[in-house]
Amino acid sequence: MSQTPTPQTDGQVAVVAQDVAPRQKPSIYPAPFAAMMQGRQKRVLGDLFGLQNFGVNLTELAPGAMSALRHHHQTQDEFIYILEGTPTLITDAGETLLGPGMCAGFAAGNGDGHQLINRSDAVVRYLEVGDRSAGDAVTYPDNDLRADFVVGQWQFSHKDGTPY
Repeated sequence: MSQTPTPQTDGQVAVVAQDVAPRQKPSIYPAPFAAMMQGRQKRVLGDLFGLQNFGVNLTELAPGAMSALRHHHQTQDEFIYILEGTPTLITDAGETLLGPGMCAGFAAGNGDGHQLINRSDAVVRYLEVGDRSAGDAVTYPDNDLRADFVVGQWQFSHKDGTPY
């Protein structure tokens, strides 16, 4: 595996996104949800440059993989841009087949859960951008899961408040 470039310490101003090492931990979800993220790989790009107001990931979905559990954020806006492949976007409105060059945005607080699923036989690659709003909370309408961003980290609980 190649060494991940670090522009802040190496004096670089740009990197090849695909050369950035994938995130070591595939998912921060608690069991059994973490196992559902098999086939998803994220390259965390924004952190390399010290970005603090928003995050950027280059995400890859193998055939059959999903981006995340269907979810919506209370205070965080999200945006995706498809680079390669044909993922299916699932929202409260139904399913939409996406392709290269297409994008979608998810405004904070609108309550419309979203996720991508790769139902094709080819790899999907896309950029995901999200702000880093303090006090964010995530609802997962299809699962007994809730996440709250507290003191710089996600804390997961059941919908009744019982911690995982």
